[in-house]
Amino acid sequence: MHGPSVCQRRLREPHRGGLWGLRPLSLAGDWGAGLACRSTKAETQRMQQEVVVIGGGIVGVTTAWALLEAGHRVTLVERAPVLASGASHANGGQLSYRYVSPLADEGVPLKALKWLLDPDGPLRFRLEADPHQWGWMASFLGKCRAQVNRVTTQRLLALGAFSQRTFAAWGDAGLLDDVHLRSPGKLVIYRHAAEFARVRAKLAAGGPERALDAAECIALEPALSQNTLPLAGGIFTEGEAVADCQRVCQRLGQRLREHPGFQGLLHDEVLGFELEQGRARGVRLRSGVIGGDAFVISAGLNSRELAQGLGMSLPLYPLKGYSLTAPIGAEHLAPEVSVTDFEKKILYARIGQELRIAAMVDLVGSDERINPRRIASLQRWVAATFPHAADHTRARAWAGLRPATPSGAPIVGATPTPGVWLNVGHGALGFTFSFATAAITAALVSGRESPLPLDGLTWPTA
Repeated sequence: MHGPSVCQRRLREPHRGGLWGLRPLSLAGDWGAGLACRSTKAETQRMQQEVVVIGGGIVGVTTAWALLEAGHRVTLVERAPVLASGASHANGGQLSYRYVSPLADEGVPLKALKWLLDPDGPLRFRLEADPHQWGWMASFLGKCRAQVNRVTTQRLLALGAFSQRTFAAWGDAGLLDDVHLRSPGKLVIYRHAAEFARVRAKLAAGGPERALDAAECIALEPALSQNTLPLAGGIFTEGEAVADCQRVCQRLGQRLREHPGFQGLLHDEVLGFELEQGRARGVRLRSGVIGGDAFVISAGLNSRELAQGLGMSLPLYPLKGYSLTAPIGAEHLAPEVSVTDFEKKILYARIGQELRIAAMVDLVGSDERINPRRIASLQRWVAATFPHAADHTRARAWAGLRPATPSGAPIVGATPTPGVWLNVGHGALGFTFSFATAAITAALVSGRESPLPLDGLTWPTA
């Protein structure tokens, strides 16, 4: 059974006496401008579904577009006033299709202890009276094994390669213009010779990565001549890209508005689902209830609460990250290549005329506040690595919560509740993987097979 046409779609709100009244669907801003009721052939209409996508970050927006292109009619619900208000707002901007190894790995627990003792370390942990934190940490530690890491990495490499192809196809179609997209490659630099030698020895012959000594790193990226810290060498991967994630969301938002199947953006909070004989038939908003045939949860950390209302316990926990965005002037020497400091887990990416510096994993619950000490630490490392790359005195600070699974793999696919689908848990690689998981979700909602194997990427196996 399919929902009403665009002409008939209504938002229901509670009516006194326990009955339901009807009022027209309210479209925020000019999102509904130009949308007209269009007649469709009966065969096409039977194939279409009314789909509600929950979440207006990069994962939700890409999913909405993929569903539209698959022939469905889509409504996007985002509780914030604008798109990309959460983890998609000022993240690292790197599209790291091959640098996808999850955090859970052999030796990480011992490294974590060292990081925790370092006030400028990449990891910070605060024990919370939160069962989600305890359960997530226990599962994470259980996955800190080399074999588990290898299997997950292979899955994520396949996901990354598919996402790269999907991103390129969308770009070729003119969807992603004016998003500061570049493909300068990615250089991971190492401060300690022993660590660099260990990684260098594992490189596959003839693979896409190549090892560079310190002099070769500087020759590749002259901005590293500013560096005042030890530099043992680096691993360079061609083809890795950078772009402005927020601008991608905004650009796709414009294209959504122009699509005839898009029914609008609702700036509202989803409180739960309406079920009929065990199947989801609507979502409850603060302003009422909106019906549909299918519902995709892509709401970041809020996905956990929404799924809990359906009896599911999603293994999501926020990895809090920070960034600085500093303007680049004519007098600055900014890196052109995307650079990641392996030991400190700091990345540097030129996005348009700004330098984005992003780093850190804080396991401190759902606290979105900017920690001045963490920002000061980040500024110290920037000053030691790229002191003249941008106007650091004018840098804008940001913090965001990146919902991650213990394994590091996202969760995509069906839930035990018919009509509800998941596209969640991308962690720090939401920008990288979102195009792939959007295409996978659209295929599954449409009743087709996933374009990639979903082993280890579905609930509850992820």
